[in-house]
Amino acid sequence: MIWLDALRNANLYPHPVTGFELIETHISWVLLTGPYAYKFKKPVDLGFLDFSSLDKRRHYCEEELRLNRRLGLYLEVVALTGSPAQPVINGDGSPFEYGVKMVQFDQAAQLDRVLARGALQARHIDRLAEIIARFHASATVAPADSDFGSPEAVRQPVTENFRQIHAQLGARHTLSELDPVAHWSDARFVALREPMAARKRDGFVRECHGDMHLRNIALLDDDPVIFDCIEFNASLRWIDVMSEIAFLIMDLHDRRQHAFAWRFLNAYLEQTGDYAGLALLHYYLAYRAMVRAKVAAIRLGQSGARAAEHERALAECADYVRLAQGFTQPTRPALLITHGLSGSGKTTHSGPLLETLGAVRIRSDIERKRLHGLAARDRAQSAIDSGLYSAAASERTYERLAELAAEMVRAGFTVIVDAAFLSAVRRSTFANLARELDVPYLILDFTAPDDVLRRRVQQRVAADRDASDADVIVLDHQLASREALNADERAHALRIDTTA
Repeated sequence: MIWLDALRNANLYPHPVTGFELIETHISWVLLTGPYAYKFKKPVDLGFLDFSSLDKRRHYCEEELRLNRRLGLYLEVVALTGSPAQPVINGDGSPFEYGVKMVQFDQAAQLDRVLARGALQARHIDRLAEIIARFHASATVAPADSDFGSPEAVRQPVTENFRQIHAQLGARHTLSELDPVAHWSDARFVALREPMAARKRDGFVRECHGDMHLRNIALLDDDPVIFDCIEFNASLRWIDVMSEIAFLIMDLHDRRQHAFAWRFLNAYLEQTGDYAGLALLHYYLAYRAMVRAKVAAIRLGQSGARAAEHERALAECADYVRLAQGFTQPTRPALLITHGLSGSGKTTHSGPLLETLGAVRIRSDIERKRLHGLAARDRAQSAIDSGLYSAAASERTYERLAELAAEMVRAGFTVIVDAAFLSAVRRSTFANLARELDVPYLILDFTAPDDVLRRRVQQRVAADRDASDADVIVLDHQLASREALNADERAHALRIDTTA
């Protein structure tokens, strides 16, 4: 485009320019100037998006600004006037093109690049989960009478992915995994039709980001910032929040960051309590991998005579199809419970375990408060055997833990139930649940000397950074009332000395 070259003139801009760099994707051009970036849409019609006319490009620039302002960085829609050979930014006359102006950041801050140089840390993953959970909580819920999030609307882009990949590959290329993934997706859709409809009824279909993966997140001032929402197709952003997070989880798995993928999932679930969404997660993980396979296939069709780019695009498409196939494979879940006094390290040490095993964790401290409308860090101000910690409230908490554990195991996930489990009756309930579900059962028996327990509990109370309300008084009560593991339970227990 002649105007893209003409825009490389510092005198055209109302701000200092430190240099120019053009980044091209299959649907846009992004011109970097130093302090700001300018994004322009390609005049293409790919079926799932249509930027073919100037009016459409203006409309979608306005939508891009509206959507991304929810998350930051985006500033205004700009109009190019004058002529393609001598463009003027926001000048008089009729515009011949539109773009979006945003704050520019160092491309090294993109999370995929932060990860590649080994600088992405667990605290960034936790913070990202918090930001996304808060974003989803504030996002507009899809109207009940809209088609957004209906089972048919969910299925449409899934089937379109396979159709477009076949069209781009043509008869020249075959991917043996492609049809099995398509058949699995069809079968899973039939099984999930009613849960999908229930998710819509329950308000989990919202105006999301739509394209939330590592390349669309930057680490700025050590804090994740999400950008580049999908503006071009409303049905791709009015989606189940579980489909949203599946893209990021898929991307982490694709980059062999399995521990981060499980850490993010668990942090998000603890924030939102959306454990019911796990029933659909594998379906959405496969779908998201196929989205990336489709993008590679489109690039394959655009690569022309460039043999090296052609081969890279084909290999990338094949890799994503294989990744999708991996998400379709059946899993063998298990049920694990923790056992230990306050301060014994149940939460601290089950965290790395869930990342290694590939498991989801539910915490009694969090779910107890959720049942009473409290956030994890809210303080209950209840004495022993009263309020949130009354016998009835504790019984309901463990009932809820059992309900969630059963739901997640049936969805194919290994579950760690993080609770004290000092009562033999409560432990037997979960042992019976494991037998009913026909899954392996294990007690993680966390121990530490009494003086260590007291010191840890005192430190935790002073720090005030955890969901647990237990103090030394609670610990003393636990020491006096606990019921030790019996011989049968010890046969299913793994003893863990957290001072070792």
